[in-house]
Amino acid sequence: MTVKAKDLRTKDAAGLEAEVKSLQKAHFGLRMQKATQQLNNTATLRSTRRDIARAKTILAQKRAESAKSKE
Repeated sequence: MTVKAKDLRTKDAAGLEAEVKSLQKAHFGLRMQKATQQLNNTATLRSTRRDIARAKTILAQKRAESAKSKE
C-alpha cells in the first residue's frame, strides 16, 4: 500500500496535490476506525502518515524547482 517516491516523481504538481488529498482522506478513515476500535492493523496509520509526508516533500521539491526555473 505504500507509495513509492519513484512513482510520485513522475506526477505533476496537480497530481501530487490530488495524491496528498486522497492519502489524507485515507488516513482520516483509519483514525476513525482506530477510534471505534475497528482497526486491526495500527501500523497502517504510520505508513499512511509517512506516505503523506513523502508526497508533500516531493511536491515542495517540484514547486521549488519550478520557481527556480522561472527566475
